[in-house]
Amino acid sequence: MTSRLPLLAVLAIALASGGAFAQTAAAPSAPAPAAPMSAAPMAPMAKKAPKPRTAQSLECSKKADAANVHGKPRSAFMRKCKSGKA
Repeated sequence: MTSRLPLLAVLAIALASGGAFAQTAAAPSAPAPAAPMSAAPMAPMAKKAPKPRTAQSLECSKKADAANVHGKPRSAFMRKCKSGKA
């Protein structure tokens, strides 16, 4: 029993003093000064609402669909069509 006594004493002291090491709430203080604008993280930009498509754009899109044009050639076709060259 004598070999367990120091161990039990240390355990009892550790359990009894556990609350003494708990963190306490900090007293409220004045708010911190605002950081400079350059140091503040950037907020994500809000998405803009898409512009409504014009009748001309819709007509050119139908022509591109009929011609089965896709990808970069479709973009070029749409530019020419909207400018009146196609």
